[in-house]
Amino acid sequence: MVLLILARLGYPKFMNANQIREAFLEFFKSKEHHIVPSAPMVIKDDPTLMFTNAGMNQFKDIFLGNANAKYKRVANSQKCLRVSGKHNDLEEVGVDTYHHTMFEMLGNWSFGDYFKAEAIAWSWELLTEVFKLDPSRLYVTVFEGDAQEGLPPSEIALQEWRKIVAEEHIVLGSKKDNFWEMGDTGPCGPCSEIHVDLRPDNERAEIAGHLLVNKDHPQVLEIWNNVFIQYNRKKDGSLESLPARHVDTGMGFERLVRVIQNKSSNYDTDVFQPFIKHIEKQTGLVYGKDEKTDIAMRVLSDHIRTIAFSITDGQLPSNNKAGYVIRRILRRAVRYAYTFLNQREPFLVQLVPVLQQTMGVHYPELIAQGELITKVIHEEENAFLRTLETGIQRFHDFITKNKEVKVIPGEFVFELFDTYGFPKDLTSLMARENGRMIDEPAFEAALEKQKERSRSAAATDAGDWVYISDGQANATQFLGYHTEEAPIRILAYREVAAKGKKQFHLVFNQTPFYAESGGQVGDTGTLTFEDKSIQVLDTRREHGVILHLTEQVPVKLQAEGLAVVDKSRRAAIRKNHSATHLLHAALREVLGTHVEQKGSLVNEHYLRFDFSHFEKPDARQLEKIEAIVNEQIMRNIPAQIEEMSLEQARKSGAMALFGEKYGEQVRVVCFDPEYSIELCGGTHVQASGQIGLFRIISESAVAAGVRRIEALTGKNAIEAANKERQQLETVRELLKNPADPEKAIRAMIENTAFLEKKLAQFNREKSKQLESQLETSIRQIGDKRLINKVVDFDAPEQIKDLSFRLKDKYPDLCLVIGHIANNKPMLTIALGKKLVEAGMSASKLVRELSKDIRGGGGGQDFFATAGGSEIAGLPVAIERVETLVG
Repeated sequence: MVLLILARLGYPKFMNANQIREAFLEFFKSKEHHIVPSAPMVIKDDPTLMFTNAGMNQFKDIFLGNANAKYKRVANSQKCLRVSGKHNDLEEVGVDTYHHTMFEMLGNWSFGDYFKAEAIAWSWELLTEVFKLDPSRLYVTVFEGDAQEGLPPSEIALQEWRKIVAEEHIVLGSKKDNFWEMGDTGPCGPCSEIHVDLRPDNERAEIAGHLLVNKDHPQVLEIWNNVFIQYNRKKDGSLESLPARHVDTGMGFERLVRVIQNKSSNYDTDVFQPFIKHIEKQTGLVYGKDEKTDIAMRVLSDHIRTIAFSITDGQLPSNNKAGYVIRRILRRAVRYAYTFLNQREPFLVQLVPVLQQTMGVHYPELIAQGELITKVIHEEENAFLRTLETGIQRFHDFITKNKEVKVIPGEFVFELFDTYGFPKDLTSLMARENGRMIDEPAFEAALEKQKERSRSAAATDAGDWVYISDGQANATQFLGYHTEEAPIRILAYREVAAKGKKQFHLVFNQTPFYAESGGQVGDTGTLTFEDKSIQVLDTRREHGVILHLTEQVPVKLQAEGLAVVDKSRRAAIRKNHSATHLLHAALREVLGTHVEQKGSLVNEHYLRFDFSHFEKPDARQLEKIEAIVNEQIMRNIPAQIEEMSLEQARKSGAMALFGEKYGEQVRVVCFDPEYSIELCGGTHVQASGQIGLFRIISESAVAAGVRRIEALTGKNAIEAANKERQQLETVRELLKNPADPEKAIRAMIENTAFLEKKLAQFNREKSKQLESQLETSIRQIGDKRLINKVVDFDAPEQIKDLSFRLKDKYPDLCLVIGHIANNKPMLTIALGKKLVEAGMSASKLVRELSKDIRGGGGGQDFFATAGGSEIAGLPVAIERVETLVG
């Protein structure tokens, strides 16, 4: 069988990365495994995770007992991302040669099928016979047991390994190294790792390899982990045996390629070398000559993969949640290119074609969405380069104003990090270049405070499930497509605490409540148990289980109840959801078939629809889009909804979204096969006419290459139209009911522009007169010229202009002007160049004088302004000037 696999792949002496991945999948296919595609790297419907961080994530529901496995044996290569939470490795990426943000995890799984014997034998066969690794360099670990937990040693794993390897190549491992847990609670079990010793022979002769296993030696590496899931960790910390045992294995693809290709670093393999070679060519730098530029090249080579795959999964850089993580990664790459590769223009985007060439065959979404990837990265780079320049200026302003400060406060370092994306190291570098250092402990303290705030905001403490009735929690039958009320029995419940508030998750045998998914919010409504009503505050799905959120549980937990959805709210949600389908089709008709959905929100108030498009639609296009949707509503098209296989759905022309995870059976929603047909699990109107009316209320940019439309339907759209009509009537009345309101408004605008022009001309002339008057009032106070006057001139911009002219004309001038603007006292201070160089500060002076007018202000050393509320204090402030500057 091994020879057959090698022959099929045309096995050469040197296997490239793509051949290694294919060999892994072919091997397990030969072992009767079903090869499944990678799940999206960005997770949309799991409140506990933002990103897939392990190969097993897409199978969590099976491990938790909340879903049944369609295939008993599965293998794949899964896109993973580890940058936050438990696996926060971001700042190490590129600095060392083995951490990555995005990586591929090769894995094979058994769901209640084979167990330790087969998993161990096959892992050894693949590594030694297919990949030809030297058995003498391989070591294996086995769980030694844990008396405190009452866990026995993994005797079966030990027996199986003894059949294959010598005793000195078996290492007994503690619970820390050889007992895998999904989290604080949930499925877990012992694991057996395979490590490889890459040291030269002379070092191997001096120290035996088994002594360095799991000792963080850079050349003695774990390459494969076989996890045997057989326990469940409960909330109280105790363990219980699972009814079915599973195998979950993971092998880091990038590390495996390094080992097979006999390289000293992951970045020396053909996974990353194409990127590094391209960077060398474009910058004229040579990899391996300078540590700083080497790190920068590794950072860019790693980060481009993460960013591009996130975009293909539908996650764009933003300031929230997963989008913030992606933006942070992108900006880290830009910082390194800017600082160490001397790139002042978008550079990361140039690596997109290299990524498509190296990974596009296995991941075709990189080709299909190439234009969007390129546009988003280019725009994000441009925006951040502008921010970076601003941050650098902010740093230099700080050290200019604080010349005596030799240790830059950690709070300021954190401000640069948090606001401008500066890493601590970059600020430290700039500080050293200016003969200073940063207060690192204070920075770390500020960073920890921010993390604690984030943890507190997101913290949810869930108790163990209490099971009331027979039946699995995942056995809930969803009835909500066809009814809005149903009799129910509680299968299980648990208490949860979020932000100190006590609530409950209830699971029923059946439910009419729709759980939040696919952009549609969860249902609310009531539960009635023996004449007592309980409000359902929200409905969510977690690990395949439909959770009903309440603030109480019924007194008699085994009593039958009645679940009733809030029908008017559900009806409004249905209208908005169906309208997004009609809108999607209209956008493609008007703007082009490149338009694809990039996100949505559907609730009872409005709909929000994000879509790919590279320019702002003009008013006529939006009018046409709105008209097409309303035309489809008036056609009263029946909704044709049916379930079919994913293959059948694609053949029917149904639109599927990149970044969404679909099962083999899907639900297809059709409003006329010639107009709109999409895969969708949401609730919809029976016919388009039930939507009533569709009105676009806003159109805006979300990110580079992504636009957003917000719209109203039904009653909400009618109310908006009525409000606009009322506003128009009010405008008519204010204009004295002209026959043509538009013409009257245009005439008013033209007249206002004419008057503003005349006023500006008048103010310019008055400004010149005032400037002459102020010059005649100059007094010599010691080594300074002083002007301190209250003037009658309500034109702040003109006062600013004349202040700049006077300070530039007289380098030793201190100018303080008081005036009233919009019935409020104002102070304007300008200092000549000589006074600023001597240490005077306009901003400090204005802060002191603004006390007299009960206000505040600020500015720069040479110019500052302040506003207040006490007009009577204006002459007092002007009089005090001489005392303060004399």
